Amino acid sequence: MKPLEVWTTLKVLAWTKEFLATRGVENSRLEAEWLLCAATGMDRVGLYLQYDKPLSDSELAAYRSMVARRAKREPLQHILGSQEFCGLDFEVTADVLIPRHDTELLVSQAVSLMPDAKSMLDIGTGSGCIAVSLALHFPAASITAIDISVAALDVARRNIQKHDVAVELLHGSLFEPVIDRSFDLIVSNPPYIPTADIARLEPEVRDFDPFEALNGGADGLDIYRLLIPEAHAHLNTSGWLLLEAGQGQAADVIKIFNYTGGYDEPFTAIDPGGIERVVAGKRKEKQ
Repeated sequence: MKPLEVWTTLKVLAWTKEFLATRGVENSRLEAEWLLCAATGMDRVGLYLQYDKPLSDSELAAYRSMVARRAKREPLQHILGSQEFCGLDFEVTADVLIPRHDTELLVSQAVSLMPDAKSMLDIGTGSGCIAVSLALHFPAASITAIDISVAALDVARRNIQKHDVAVELLHGSLFEPVIDRSFDLIVSNPPYIPTADIARLEPEVRDFDPFEALNGGADGLDIYRLLIPEAHAHLNTSGWLLLEAGQGQAADVIKIFNYTGGYDEPFTAIDPGGIERVVAGKRKEKQ
């Protein structure tokens, strides 16, 4: 950008759209709009109502800084500091996996399968988006969330406070912090990317999401092999275990359920992209 030029709202959006597109950013026009909203305090409608408004020096400086970060493929959510999930706004940082809309299927399936659940556990809570969303759907339920990352738990704590819900946060790996407890519902969006595939992911994911939140081992299923057998001992009779899975992984996750035993035949739920995104298994009734 030439420092002496007058940069109006419309002009700066047009320039940024082309600039970000050359850096491989998809939806570059929309992202340019969100960044300009953050720099100016306007909403997207306001941008076009004031399309000929010159940006102030401070607005232009803030915008340039954000655009430079996005051009390096830093995620938009990290730059803006938030991401929408289940209609709610969540703080996100480099310490947590950015919530994906595909994961909302875990929440909707929980609501559908166990509308009367009294106790729930979220394994690997990250930003806390699943636990907070469940807490709002189940205000009378006791909800616990676990993560191995202290930094992630700090983010989750702020999101819990932001949405004014009651969620118990515990630090540890898998079921270690709840060794003597059981729940009506257990949910998890575990790491499921095969290690060798991580290097081929988009830079926004590969370079900025926490590696431990992505890495599922050689075939992406390491955590499932631990989580599914262990979960059985922490489910109340007829309780449900709901797991997110990656594309093409559902059949293998079902095999782990069946090999473990103690679960009724699992079923899958399909996300809007046609992927079997959630695998759900119900603990068998005690004989």
